[in-house]
Amino acid sequence: MSQNTLHTPPISEAELAGMQHHADPLADKTIADILGDWPAGDVAVDAPQWARIDTVNRLFGEWTDNQSLVGWTAQGDGVDAPMARALNHYVQTAQVLPPWADAKKIERAEKLFMEHGALSCILLFCASLPECYVIPDLSSVLHTSGQLEQNAEYRIRSTAAMIFPVMMHGGLSQRGAGVAQVLKVRLIHATIRNLILHGSPQDAVKQLLAGGSGQVAPQALPAGGGRQAMFKTLYARGWNLQGDGLPCNQEELAYTLLTFGYVFLRSLHRLGIGLRPADEEAYLHAWNVVGHILGIDRALMVDTMDQGQALMARMQARGRAEPVVPDPRPALGRALMQTMENSLPWSIVKPFPELMTRYLCGRATASDLGLTQPVPWPSALLFWGVLLIARAMDTLLRMVLPRFSIVRTLTRILGYHFMSRVLMSQTRPLQLPTELLNQVDDVVHRWSDDPHAPGWLNRIEDRLTTHGSWSPGLARKAQATSAPQAQQPA
Repeated sequence: MSQNTLHTPPISEAELAGMQHHADPLADKTIADILGDWPAGDVAVDAPQWARIDTVNRLFGEWTDNQSLVGWTAQGDGVDAPMARALNHYVQTAQVLPPWADAKKIERAEKLFMEHGALSCILLFCASLPECYVIPDLSSVLHTSGQLEQNAEYRIRSTAAMIFPVMMHGGLSQRGAGVAQVLKVRLIHATIRNLILHGSPQDAVKQLLAGGSGQVAPQALPAGGGRQAMFKTLYARGWNLQGDGLPCNQEELAYTLLTFGYVFLRSLHRLGIGLRPADEEAYLHAWNVVGHILGIDRALMVDTMDQGQALMARMQARGRAEPVVPDPRPALGRALMQTMENSLPWSIVKPFPELMTRYLCGRATASDLGLTQPVPWPSALLFWGVLLIARAMDTLLRMVLPRFSIVRTLTRILGYHFMSRVLMSQTRPLQLPTELLNQVDDVVHRWSDDPHAPGWLNRIEDRLTTHGSWSPGLARKAQATSAPQAQQPA
């Protein structure tokens, strides 16, 4: 039996605890070699590291697709020999798929993503991202950088800018762009760790094991804004390595991976549109391949839904047992809900994102995120009434039409409004290369009609969304805007 079909045994509690002090040696060494030793003193000092981070951000722009990584070399203004050696080695090493990657399973996962279309946006907004913020230490980094409270839409679009290239047809092959996008995210994680710890995470762990305090003292944050403000905020925040483990450690990365694979599939079940076990395992497999490219340990990946349920429960229990004070999660949860509420055109349905999150994620997660306040009773009555009636009708009609689903249509309608106002913003397109934006346009165009719904249901959907294509013309709008923003740690 090949390695990709073996069900990995559960990781022990001791091994799982150890993952808090384990990060990503390849990416961490790459960033450490690029940035070098941080100077002592105030972060207001114009350290050379800020310019090196800017140079890496510029080089990211050359990673337009997977083919662009083949034979790529770092060169140009600001690129010295250590940076070139580090980045060249990283790209050559990290772009290789694992030997257990199964092309047929990956292709099946891509088709599943395409089939569910705008519904995937609902699951991203109302399930994957909320579950992602349950772990206090993980939320603490986002809270510090202000990415969800002050710029929630940017954070959401950054996540979509990885998911779309990965899950589109051929995204993990030479003809796609998913690997290139994931390699950027992997280096961003390493940059965050280096900024917070003021150097290599591996060196920090060695010092802790040798009897060090593991404390990185917070610093006064210099005044000013601009592109480097978030970098300096992370550098100045301080960190307790003994109590909190490494920032963006292996356990946290693996937990995030579960939210994109396992939580997506679990949410389909809760909506009454579950998949066959073979399809679920294909989808989990594709995200495991993404996890490998992200530098996640294979022992922290799951091959089945049962494994996903068990591992996620363990990780959430561990996170909830180590609260962070003050708790950053309610503010993050409210910012995410507010972003979705703002995208809905009718007042009575504005509480729907919070109600859907409670339904898909459960009471414990809703409590963690502070989503426990009563909503207006007309909205609650409409939400639960429509959901229960739709579920009942789906159950009856599927005896004749196996793929019929009113629930899918309703969630597609909500997904359209979230997608068109947040992910497909007319003024702020996804930060992706033009050719890739053209591919996203094509994907969204194919989501305009549900091929599994009868014509009358699609006509109702058109009245509640838009007539014609859902494609927003992202590439044209990106060209019409000013120069794209530099990639930032996300």
